[in-house]
Amino acid sequence: MGFIQGYDPETLREVIDREAVYERLVEVSRQRSFPDQLEQVWLFKVLGELDEALEISERTVRLARMSGTRRDLLHARIIHATVNQHRGAYTAAEAELTACIEEAEGQRWERISALAHSHRGKARYDAGDYDGAREDFKRELFLRQELGADDEQLEITMGFIEAAERKRSTSRGLFAS
Repeated sequence: MGFIQGYDPETLREVIDREAVYERLVEVSRQRSFPDQLEQVWLFKVLGELDEALEISERTVRLARMSGTRRDLLHARIIHATVNQHRGAYTAAEAELTACIEEAEGQRWERISALAHSHRGKARYDAGDYDGAREDFKRELFLRQELGADDEQLEITMGFIEAAERKRSTSRGLFAS
């Protein structure tokens, strides 16, 4: 999404152009297509308006179950899990993302698998599971390399790996004292 200006090196959350995100939300809020609703969820989520994001994400999951493809359903479930992650429901987010990873890998949908690994890594990171986060980010990096991702995307993923390693080292240092 063009609204992302980078990622916070401590939280791994998107750094966004809030004004542009609000403007886009106004534009897309009148739309009812499945992709537009997924975008609305993301826009509300990055703005921190999690109740709205949760409501729409639950609707997109139902919509995808009723009339979408399996890929649509996976995308809806992934974004729903990210809303749960932002709400602090890390266990629920991780469980949903694990199920998405299993299905994506079973279907050999590498792009969806990479996306789900990235988000599960972030959920684990937020929950303090830096080893698990690092494993997910490494798997994401491998998948993205296999898919021929551009250098910018690979650098973002490497930054996530480095952040997890820093947190892992710091947390181990605290427990060694």
